[in-house]
Amino acid sequence: MRPPEAIDFEIPDFSLIVLIGPTGLAKSTFATRWFRPAEVVSSNDGAGAVSESDGRQPVSTNASDAVHDTVEKRLRDRQLTVIDVANLSASERKQWIEIAHRWHAPAVAIVVDPDLKVCTARDSDWISRDFDPVVPQRTGSEMHEGLRGLQREGFRRVWILPSAAAIDEARVARRPLRTDKRGEPGPFDIIGDVHGCVAELESLLERLGYKVSWESAAGERQVRVVSPLGRKLVLVGDLVDRGPRSPDVLRIAMAAVESAAGLVIQGNHDNKLWRWLDGRNVKIGPGLQECINQLSRETDAFKAKSKAFLYELPSHYWLDAGRLTVAHAGLKEEMIGRCSPAERGFALYGQTSGELDEFGLPVRADWAAGYRGAAAIVYGHTPVLEAEWVNNTICIDTGCVFGGKLTALRWPEKQLVSVPAARTYFRSVRPLAPRAPPRA
Repeated sequence: MRPPEAIDFEIPDFSLIVLIGPTGLAKSTFATRWFRPAEVVSSNDGAGAVSESDGRQPVSTNASDAVHDTVEKRLRDRQLTVIDVANLSASERKQWIEIAHRWHAPAVAIVVDPDLKVCTARDSDWISRDFDPVVPQRTGSEMHEGLRGLQREGFRRVWILPSAAAIDEARVARRPLRTDKRGEPGPFDIIGDVHGCVAELESLLERLGYKVSWESAAGERQVRVVSPLGRKLVLVGDLVDRGPRSPDVLRIAMAAVESAAGLVIQGNHDNKLWRWLDGRNVKIGPGLQECINQLSRETDAFKAKSKAFLYELPSHYWLDAGRLTVAHAGLKEEMIGRCSPAERGFALYGQTSGELDEFGLPVRADWAAGYRGAAAIVYGHTPVLEAEWVNNTICIDTGCVFGGKLTALRWPEKQLVSVPAARTYFRSVRPLAPRAPPRA
């Protein structure tokens, strides 16, 4: 029988793992047991492996430079990397966090200390439910302050092995980041920003061959979504705000995910609604106020379910063996399939130039102009009158809530399917651009 302090834990298959503990055999023994030699970077011999095929070889005559150089190159190439360095100080840990953020890798701390007396096995419950850096951590009230400090330093997960038995009996499992869905082959039907326009969403789904049926059960309005011929729905975010029936759009999105008929990513308006539902201080504009008014007519159970659903939505999806990326506001090539505060901020909000236009709104930087990635990027966020391909990217937010149309991209066919808005539900301060400007 395994001892009660034994821990089974998961790590992202792409991450920077920092082993923390006193000098001795425990950390190295643990690393040897659960990680390949090429994955472990140590200062003991001033060497490391740049890639899985390179073997363990020096990359610099200076041990510290060698470790940093090796880690940078491995994370650049999206390879799991383990730091096994003696006597890490807080300033040294900060350097590793900065490197992890630079390459959009979640940082994981594993505290390996047989003499650690201040923790219990229950401390391991402190871990957040996924590796998304924006999702708030769930902290136990009895956690030692020093371990809370690791979270404040920027570690997205902290695992604690507080005894020799825990170290010996620990089991490590790897799993992909939630953004990594390369095993999902499609075909997909990717729909742009809905913003509460449920009538148009239902009409577009019908044209695409999906079946949407409504019923009432136990006093709750419920919906069933059935996909055609193995296809899968993907919603690019901004499900809510501004439009007439945000709760019903949430119902369709939740039903599609629950039945495995669809995938949903988070948009900036979805994130803002989640923060409001979580009791946070957010600026409530007319669009969000309309959504709040609609939710006031819903049950507490529905609001709780919506909050939990929005909380779990990832920043983007990397699909179809790496050939397709869906992100609400787009994504830089080096961020695809990764996870960091900068990655999530870009995926939800895009990039601005720092200037304001004649309407007093931020000027959006033209990130697609420099995109040269192999993965196609499908996004929304910035409404245009017509969707068109630019440098292997396409914006499919065609301004339905502003009186435009709701657009889907069928993948891999690259076929556009649209339905017109029934009316203008919300007046845009900035007129819709005719289309994305041509670029080289």
